[in-house]
Amino acid sequence: MIETGTKIDTSFTLNVVHNGEEKEVPFSELLNRPAIVSVYMRNNTGGCDKQNSSLAEHASWFDEKGYNLIAISKDSCGSHKKYAEKMNIPYTLASDPDFAFSKATDSIVEKKMYGKTFDAPSRSAFVIATDGTILGIIEKIDTKAHAEELKELIETL
Repeated sequence: MIETGTKIDTSFTLNVVHNGEEKEVPFSELLNRPAIVSVYMRNNTGGCDKQNSSLAEHASWFDEKGYNLIAISKDSCGSHKKYAEKMNIPYTLASDPDFAFSKATDSIVEKKMYGKTFDAPSRSAFVIATDGTILGIIEKIDTKAHAEELKELIETL
């Protein structure tokens, strides 16, 4: 896992959905102000729904504090559009099937499911400055209280 104070390479591109609009953007364009990137596994799953519900409920607080809020998973933008409508998500959802963000933050971990081992992004969150510097990290997200733990982190920065 990358350390606080490290600058990441922001030259990769992601497909994103925001306000129902889908587009491909360089990650650096999402950093037009400091950003919070919350990594989750999959749309329409218990823990991930709790994680995004927590963020959606407090999205205006992060906006008022001057942060872009981005949730990222390997789901397609088509899936993200439906998910954003269903969950009333007002922030950016990013599709990252190749794990470009997790590679940039060195946050790919070994996971086990149904007796199989595989590599996948960790369920973590990053506060990132406009120049790509990591300002804060939550390495293991509390899905039910995700917004609260992010607020606490932001207040210490």
